[in-house]
Amino acid sequence: MRKTKFVNGEFYHIYNRGVDKRPVFMDEYDFARFLQGMDEFNSIRPIGSIFENSFRKNKPLSNQVAKLVDIVCFCLNKNHYHLVLRQRVKNGISEFMKKVGTGFAQYFNFKNKRSGTLFQGPFKAKHINSNDYLLHVSAYVNLNNKVHQINTSDYFKSSWNEYVLNNKGLCSFKDVILKQFESQNAYKLFAESSLKDIIERKKLSKELENLLLD
Repeated sequence: MRKTKFVNGEFYHIYNRGVDKRPVFMDEYDFARFLQGMDEFNSIRPIGSIFENSFRKNKPLSNQVAKLVDIVCFCLNKNHYHLVLRQRVKNGISEFMKKVGTGFAQYFNFKNKRSGTLFQGPFKAKHINSNDYLLHVSAYVNLNNKVHQINTSDYFKSSWNEYVLNNKGLCSFKDVILKQFESQNAYKLFAESSLKDIIERKKLSKELENLLLD
């Protein structure tokens, strides 16, 4: 039984990693396939598989489909992912993550001639219960590669450029964040400042952990 109950209109930080911390995004195709799943499976209407959906005639544009969730921001690192989602319909997040996770695992296992579980159990979820929390978690997710000191685009994909360069993408609900700042550059400065605090707290936590182990 999941402790976190999903409520329509509320925001949640969703994350998971590969089983045994294994890589789940091995190349650009894997990143693209997961993002495609986030786009196409975000639909109340069943689409079958992405392969089946590719043959469907007169597919509605993704922005015209009745969606399960609003995507606020995301980051895909080599062995884990972070998403911030807002639930639109009852069981929307659970259904969305089931479709995305199952579809990607099937693709990944077929591609790599493997079987079994790909992700480390059910996805994790934390309720974002304040606007301040929402702003800071958006910075953490958008810049998550820097949290882990990943500086090459070969190892991550995030919604950062959708926020600061106005690139088009998956984040249909990014304005809930951006409307609170005078400009995209103001958000950029806030996120980078917030990230410094996050990294510093992470270092202090690690140092304390090492002291306790000693």
